[in-house]
Amino acid sequence: MRKINLLPADTYIVVNKTILTDNDRKLLINLYEPIIGSSATSLYLTLWCDLDKLELMSKDFNHHHLMTILKLSLNDIIEAKVALEAVGLIKSYYKKGENVNSYIYELYSPLSAHEFFHHPILNVVLYNNIGVNEYEILTNRYKKPSFDLKDYEEITQKMNQTFKSTTLESFGNEDIQKREANKTNIESLIDFDLLIGSIPNKILNEKALNNKTKELINSLAFIYNIDTLKMSELLRLTIDASGMINKSELTSQTRKFYEYNNNGNLPTLIYRTQPDHLRSPEGDLSNRGKMLYIFENTTPYDFLRSKYKGHNPTARDLKLLEYLALELSFSPAVINVLIDYVLRINDNKLTRAFIETIAGQWTRLGIKTADEAMKLAGKEHKKTHKKVASKKTVPDLPSWFNGENTTSQMSEEEIQEIEGLLSEFK
Repeated sequence: MRKINLLPADTYIVVNKTILTDNDRKLLINLYEPIIGSSATSLYLTLWCDLDKLELMSKDFNHHHLMTILKLSLNDIIEAKVALEAVGLIKSYYKKGENVNSYIYELYSPLSAHEFFHHPILNVVLYNNIGVNEYEILTNRYKKPSFDLKDYEEITQKMNQTFKSTTLESFGNEDIQKREANKTNIESLIDFDLLIGSIPNKILNEKALNNKTKELINSLAFIYNIDTLKMSELLRLTIDASGMINKSELTSQTRKFYEYNNNGNLPTLIYRTQPDHLRSPEGDLSNRGKMLYIFENTTPYDFLRSKYKGHNPTARDLKLLEYLALELSFSPAVINVLIDYVLRINDNKLTRAFIETIAGQWTRLGIKTADEAMKLAGKEHKKTHKKVASKKTVPDLPSWFNGENTTSQMSEEEIQEIEGLLSEFK
């Protein structure tokens, strides 16, 4: 994805691609907000409010307008916009200008409750984010009422019983607005050539893998973090006698597999890697620059897994990652810096109370980037170093705490650790 440098003076126009109703506001708050957060929800409602009286299109605004209305920084607005794009509520278009750049934001409807609760990703994430009790309250709210009609006779009139047809000149209404929801787009995570090749001949019907089924498989691979070969194993459990894939069974088997390997927990969404607008400029070849690259290009899960020497982290430690990402809204690179820092100064232990103390300070200071986190960690370490230097109890610390970045400052183990992590990106 191309990196765009959004500025407060850049202009935007909102285009309504759908028909929005008061029910959409309820859907947005009840179903989407627990996933995308309050800032993204407020941004969507503000863009909606920017539309003209006919709710078709807005006039030109600049992004400083959004900063003023929402009381958010530009970086927070960018994060909120990205979240809306990810769940299919808006599409963004960009045009470069001489002095200021221009954007178009297309608004799309939230999914209906029925579509949402049958969505392979959003439904699972909602359940895990709000818990079983709140989830049951929501599903009960959207259940359709049922009545016993066995003692009733239907007397509804048919159209042809009420109206008759007559000749009328033909006319077209192609441009009339209609309700339109957008898909949650996911990059292809499954190698379908490898998937098909890994299933024995004549077991899978050639019509089984249509576009809709591929989309489901790719969605399941994303939300449950499953690779092509493991997906192949799960597929074989769900192919019926005619060679077709039982989609509900595939969803069930995939969920069971994930729960079995994650102590009964269901997955939730956190950013995969650091968003582009929060990354450092490329080209820094110092040791500190290399660590910045690792922090910004590694998911918190993979970074923590590297600390486990390639083994899967414990469920308790994964809960800490989710806490930092979802409750404190830490960016992925900041989570990685915090994990690295705490493991080094706390005897290789991730103690929740200890992490919360540091995380609380970083939240209050508005730390968003790996560079900011590294500088603050270094500053705090210097304070601690002065207090305990006489006791000679200062633990081994990462080389990125130091002002200089020469290779000689690093231990052999640190050099090997950095080179090992970097090799994953070559």
